[in-house]
Parts: sequence; structure tokens; C-alpha cells
Amino acid sequence: MSNVLDSCRGLPVVELQPGDTILREGGTDKTLYVLIEGAVEVSKEDLSLNVVTQPGALFGEVAVLLDAPHIATVQVVEPTRVHVVEDGPALLTSHPELALSVARLVASRLQQVTGYLADLKRQYEDQGNHLEMVHEVLDSLLSEQAPEPAFKPGSNRDYEPNT
Repeated sequence: MSNVLDSCRGLPVVELQPGDTILREGGTDKTLYVLIEGAVEVSKEDLSLNVVTQPGALFGEVAVLLDAPHIATVQVVEPTRVHVVEDGPALLTSHPELALSVARLVASRLQQVTGYLADLKRQYEDQGNHLEMVHEVLDSLLSEQAPEPAFKPGSNRDYEPNT
């Protein structure tokens, strides 16, 4: 992630305090944040997913790349400094080395999620319960080649009520 920080030298720096919100799930701004130092908590639907402390970590990149609302909330948990890029798409367009770093980061996350789902599929495919849907999620994840034209919140699965 040091190459991300190197690419951000000279960009505005903001100092944040515990309780400050960097991104709010569902927000539509196209701002990118790059962690310089500190700690932030990433949560989705009020469920804590991770505390991030790695310098160079990016926040807001999924919304920028997909032109979609933010998928999670990012809140400061200790004094933190971040680079702030108000126009994320313009930065990525004008700095191909940074765009490549972001693409590698997102591809790495996809690789990890795919591996995790494959493990779940192996463990639970014959359970006869809701975990069998991992097969559908994995198939969908691996077959999608281009983003849909418009963002649709919620699940891509058709609702099947229990009867």
C-alpha cells in the first residue's frame, strides 16, 4: 500500500477524531480517502466488519469505480489522518499507476472472497439448509463480467418466501 501513499503525496490531508464518520453506507459522493495513520472501523448495516489500521488503505473506491452508493460506513476509532480526494474518478483517470493499484486491491479482495465462498460451498453444499445458496452466490460472482448499467440495492436473488 506504500505505492498508494506515494501516489497521494501533495493531496489534501485531514485530521479526524474518534466518532467522526468518513463514509456513510448509501452515500453517493465520489470522494476517495487514503489512510495515512490511525484506525477506522468498517461496518455494514450496523455490523462491524473490520478495524483498518494499514497506511495506504483506501475507502470509497468501490463507489467511485462502480458509480454506486457506498457499500459500508467507515468511522474513526482513534485519532486518524487521511488524504482526501474530492473527485475520485478524476484522480484515477489522471494517475494510471494509482488506478492500477486500486484495481489490484479490488481484484485481491475478489480473490479472497471467491476462495472463502468456495470453502463454504465445499463445507455446506449437502446440508439441506440456507447455506446451499453459497453455490448460487459463487456462480453469480464468477459469471458476472461487467457491472450492470444501474445500481440496484439489496439482493440480486429473487425473494422466495418460506412456505
